Amino acid sequence: MKIIDTHCDALYKMQLEKRMNKGLIDYRTSPILDTNLERLQAGNVIVQFFAIFIKPNIPSDEVWEYALEQIALFNEEVIGKNREMVHIKNWEQLEQIEPGKIGAVLTLEGAEAIGNDLNKLHHLYKEGILSIGLTWNSANLCADGVGEERNGGLTALGKQVVQLNNEHQVFTDVSHLSVNGFWDVMALAKYPFASHSNTVEFCDHRRNLNNEQIEAMFQNNGLIHVVFYPVFIKAKSEETVISDLIRHIDHLCSLGGVQRVGFGSDFDGIDKVIKNLENSSMFPNLINELLKRYSEDEVRGFAYQNFLDNLPNKR
Repeated sequence: MKIIDTHCDALYKMQLEKRMNKGLIDYRTSPILDTNLERLQAGNVIVQFFAIFIKPNIPSDEVWEYALEQIALFNEEVIGKNREMVHIKNWEQLEQIEPGKIGAVLTLEGAEAIGNDLNKLHHLYKEGILSIGLTWNSANLCADGVGEERNGGLTALGKQVVQLNNEHQVFTDVSHLSVNGFWDVMALAKYPFASHSNTVEFCDHRRNLNNEQIEAMFQNNGLIHVVFYPVFIKAKSEETVISDLIRHIDHLCSLGGVQRVGFGSDFDGIDKVIKNLENSSMFPNLINELLKRYSEDEVRGFAYQNFLDNLPNKR
């Protein structure tokens, strides 16, 4: 079954290798990458989202340079050297992917890179960014993340970014936002999205969504894509298995999300993994387990169709 995965940190990992070890990772085959080309092919992934992520310890006057470097790695190493990879710059292209090709989508995980310069944001739109999370876990000039104790909402700048996302048919990603920031997005965003989030119901972690938030997402035509990081799946430290992740899908479905659930693995950004779901090649294991509990049409929805049915250009 085909797969759309809406979050990975391969670009960050590739940049880290380049800067620390002065070398380039071969995107096609490198075992360092959970989402290398061969693993995407083995897992039947037809669309992979690639996040631009800059760690919060990077000096503010260098973050734009880091973002541009990750975009260059995407264009040169992921797209430029692999004819199977196709850069998706608008939603219409997603439904025109040829057999044997994999769509690659750029996203922004945290608006630190733009500072307060909206010209930089417009540059990112031109580069094909199709989803923007205003924060990672900390605070920036747009909003507070889940790690900011004051739990502030969106700033005036952050609200302006959401409005620009609306105009450009770009998702506003709530996955790392503070609770108050989440509700500000709900009031403004035409295209709310949780690219990699689970439920508080089965894991009371600050990164997960509570029932009120989940119901608000579904009422506002939002999509929630479950994340494969064991820390967000269950509180206990013992081995995490696929059925533990499926409990979160079950709960989302019980709140009306059967047609609004998908996958946002967070591969290449996580240091712990689910047994038998360690990288992109293992997606068939998840599909097989889901087929034991859901109809083929429902599982097809989780895997890719829910996302395609709810694209911004279809609303």
